[in-house]
Amino acid sequence: MPTKFFTNQEGNSLLKKFEGVFTHIQSIRYFDALVGYFRASGYFKVRPFLDKIQKIRILVGINVDKLTEEFHAKGQLYLKNPDRTKEEFVNEILQNIQDADYDEETEKGILQFIDDLITGKIELKAHPDKKLHAKIYIFRPSVFNEHSPCEVITGSSNFTDAGLGANPNSNYEFNVSLRDYDDVKYATDEFEKLWEQSEPILKAEAEALKKKSYLADTATPFQIYIKMLMEYFGKRVEYDPYNIDLLLPDKYKRLKYQSDAANQGFAMMMKHNGFILADVVGLGKTIIACMIAKKFIYENGTHTKILIVFPPALEPTWRKTIDEFMIKNHIEFITNGSLHKVVDSGKHHYEYSSADRYDMVIVDESHKFRNDYTDRFIQLQQICKTRRSRPSEDGDDKKKIILVSATPLNNSPEDIENQIYLFQDPRNSTLDIKNLQQFFKPLKDDYKRLSQETLLNIRSVKRIFEEIRDNVIEPLVIRRTRKDVENNEEYLKDLKDQGIEFPKIKGPTAVKYVFNDELSKLFYDTITYLTCRDDDENPTAGIEYYRYRAIEFLAKEEHRKPYGDVGAISTRLAAIMKTLLVKRLESSFFAFKQSLGRFQKATSNMIDWMENDQVPIAPDFDANAFLEEHTMEELEEKMNAKGGNNKIYGANDFTKDFLPKLKKDKEYIDELVDRWNKIGDRDPKMDEFIDKLKKEFLSEGINHSGKLVIFTESKETAEYISLNLTKKGYTKILSVNASNRKTLQNTITENFDANYENEWKNDYDIIITTEVLAEGINLHRSNVILNYDVPWNSTRLMQRIGRVNRIGTQAKYIYVYNFYPTDHSDNQISLSDTAIRKLQAFHTTFGEDNKIYSQIEEVGEGALYGSHIREEESEILKYLIELRRFKTSHPKEFKKIQNMPWRTRVGRKASSASESPLTLNDSTIVYLKSQNHPGVFYYIDHANNLTEMSFLEAVKIFRCTEDEKAIPLHTSHHRHVQQGLEFFNEDVNQQTIQSLTRRQLSPAENAAISNIQMIIGSAPTAQKKAVLAKAMETIKAGGIKGLTSGINTFFKTNSLKDLQAFIDKLFVEVLDGYSLKPDSEKKSESGRIIHKPYIVLSESFSGGSE
Repeated sequence: MPTKFFTNQEGNSLLKKFEGVFTHIQSIRYFDALVGYFRASGYFKVRPFLDKIQKIRILVGINVDKLTEEFHAKGQLYLKNPDRTKEEFVNEILQNIQDADYDEETEKGILQFIDDLITGKIELKAHPDKKLHAKIYIFRPSVFNEHSPCEVITGSSNFTDAGLGANPNSNYEFNVSLRDYDDVKYATDEFEKLWEQSEPILKAEAEALKKKSYLADTATPFQIYIKMLMEYFGKRVEYDPYNIDLLLPDKYKRLKYQSDAANQGFAMMMKHNGFILADVVGLGKTIIACMIAKKFIYENGTHTKILIVFPPALEPTWRKTIDEFMIKNHIEFITNGSLHKVVDSGKHHYEYSSADRYDMVIVDESHKFRNDYTDRFIQLQQICKTRRSRPSEDGDDKKKIILVSATPLNNSPEDIENQIYLFQDPRNSTLDIKNLQQFFKPLKDDYKRLSQETLLNIRSVKRIFEEIRDNVIEPLVIRRTRKDVENNEEYLKDLKDQGIEFPKIKGPTAVKYVFNDELSKLFYDTITYLTCRDDDENPTAGIEYYRYRAIEFLAKEEHRKPYGDVGAISTRLAAIMKTLLVKRLESSFFAFKQSLGRFQKATSNMIDWMENDQVPIAPDFDANAFLEEHTMEELEEKMNAKGGNNKIYGANDFTKDFLPKLKKDKEYIDELVDRWNKIGDRDPKMDEFIDKLKKEFLSEGINHSGKLVIFTESKETAEYISLNLTKKGYTKILSVNASNRKTLQNTITENFDANYENEWKNDYDIIITTEVLAEGINLHRSNVILNYDVPWNSTRLMQRIGRVNRIGTQAKYIYVYNFYPTDHSDNQISLSDTAIRKLQAFHTTFGEDNKIYSQIEEVGEGALYGSHIREEESEILKYLIELRRFKTSHPKEFKKIQNMPWRTRVGRKASSASESPLTLNDSTIVYLKSQNHPGVFYYIDHANNLTEMSFLEAVKIFRCTEDEKAIPLHTSHHRHVQQGLEFFNEDVNQQTIQSLTRRQLSPAENAAISNIQMIIGSAPTAQKKAVLAKAMETIKAGGIKGLTSGINTFFKTNSLKDLQAFIDKLFVEVLDGYSLKPDSEKKSESGRIIHKPYIVLSESFSGGSE
């Protein structure tokens, strides 16, 4: 016996039931439907069976809860309101029309539905105060009694495509068909009661459905053109984003080179999700970044939240500038070393927002994040790569990143590579070069090879960095030198009109000092002992730094294993200590003797510990990473400290040769200490400095203000210089280091900052400082800078010079003096070649105002404006201006076009866009968007070939005269639009990661993926499985730094015996530290989700007449 139930499965759908009833029961003349949800497209599916039906009555529910809530919000009580009931219904039907399939058949059905409403074939009512969830369909003949055939269907199916089971992906429903008269009579009586209580949807509302929807087809080509501009420019029409000067505080100068940089930078940021602002020091990068931030807040909305990351020394500058721009309510400030407070904000309830709450991140002195092995780089990358919890209006959920640094390159191509990975995907960039990892690898290999060669090859270095500049730097960096600004006639005139003149750089000038024979011999022997190399670079006897190599001499493997590669670690620590001592020697004899004495004591301590059978060894730490946050002096202190978490070993735990080697080192150290003590206070470098002080450094012909800035890497050298100056009668000396910088901030500003707005002070004329003042401070009342020791770091050298070469200086010339290293130390450590190689890389890649270290450097030009984007933006500007003018001159028409619905379309003559190079006959251009995609233009030609277009390419076709008439759409219009919509959903268009084979991944990445695959099937919850899957996907995409190594290290150091405990621990110790939130919605096979794609508008071209 057949069942009366059906479920929309296996062809047994509600639609089939309707077809059977209307086809086989010929006497049926009345059809009533009571449903919670009604879709016009659903009605159309049934419409072919309804020709013989005399009367169709449909009673629908409305969202009563929504109306009640709306009235409550106004302090009113929602009662039956016929007008609101009709309005709510019409709005729902309009939305239904906008969401319906975009094809000719569906549109004909919707129009038929509207026509049936107008002619009265169908009556529609909406109940004003009951939430109708029932689904009842009643079929009756003209004469309805217990002898006539009739039927009622009830269950879960609404009057929609999905409820009817109109396609294979329809809902699973549960319905029952009843044919007993009593059942049908009861259902009919209940329906009649509700029908009497309900409000009719009259013909006027039916007419409005067509007029308010895209099916009205009344738009003109010019209205479509204006609508296209409105959709593209969005909020920008409300203000002039290109007149960015309006965003500046009143007291700031309006400098065109700054406003142009802000406009270009904003365009780069929106196109590539970030950019590097790398103008030379002193051109106002902080101001430019704030202009961009304020513009972004205007366009993104009042909810915008921005994180600004900076070294501690820059905090006062940023807080002051943000306050003056009046955007502090949108800003959170954080120092480089506190990023964990954002990453772990949920765990420890720090005062910072979670990473997904930030829409933009500004990173000042971004070169400090050039090393991807540091914790702070990994933390920053996590913050930058975490998707925004609140996407922009166009659906974009990627953070926007501004990296601010005048010196983004210091050591190698990796410096740039790592920084751009903060906003670019390594294997799927937004640049023409999609796989950045493949692009950088051979260049890094070449640079590494060159850095190991004995002779400096400037030409080869230039070649490497020219390639990086042309392919990566140019589209992602704004970089102007003062020469670039002055070579631009418009900028130069603007500067002159505002009384600004850039000073010229004199130098760098070498300051040399001469040793007598005794000192020369001592200096030579010291360098030889420290480096174990003679003049010909041959190995010779000397100090081997065994004090810092203890783990290398542990005898047992189980003692060595916890430290990792003990040989490499020991070699690294020894090399760092060797460099530290050589640099101290070049800084000052005084600083060197202090460090040498500490080294002597540290070595003696180690010998004593060995002889007393108690040797404390601190766990290994990454000295390179430590130096990212601290000075060499702090590293020296840490290396010599005992520490609180040392492991104690006995003398027998070390190999027999360790103690004799320590004692041999001590012999050399003791000899040097003794010989240096004998020379007493003799110091030719200090003598030369004092001699030139009056003659040159403070002479009126050179030093216009009588103020001098002296830089040294060593706090002890700074104290030594200060002491000697005091002895010579100089009293207005200010000595600054990390311990007193904050307390002296106001004093420094009052005495050395030419931009200080209050009365200048002259309490101090000479400022002696460590690197603590190399950034974030103005010292440009002085025009003379003396590098008492050279840091051999291009970044620090350029930053130092930037303290005095700034806007606001009254000097016409800037003088730079460098104390050159002696020949011996230069040959032994090869620091000079190292410095020049790094500086040449920088000059080639970014350009610079002047030589920094040596006259053999070749200075390049900056002039990185993002030229292609700049040209695009200037052309785009004219369309925004046109739209703004139209809004001003035609406000009513502007409002009317603004209210035109999405999907609005028009037919045009192909000849109307005669300037287009495309073959437009029988073609279509469609503009598509989604909730998380800013939009795209597709051109589909007569042969159904699809091509993506830029805005500029599309707008030139959309543009037309106001009097152009529309023509009918050609027959391929719907198919073309559907083709564009389908392509928009495909992963080929979703900026996804490239399809990679396991062979293309690194061994470490393959190992991490294999490790995850080993356990993913045993994950205890679906959520943990999803996180593990997300981890694999992240690794394939190029990953977040630290994730791959973290997973592999965990698998190496933990047992799989208790698999569940292993997985739990993996999450706690590794995975929970990364943003691996699984996507909540279904993805295409390899792409990110396109949320609710929709058709903005379209135009089809044909040869038809008006």
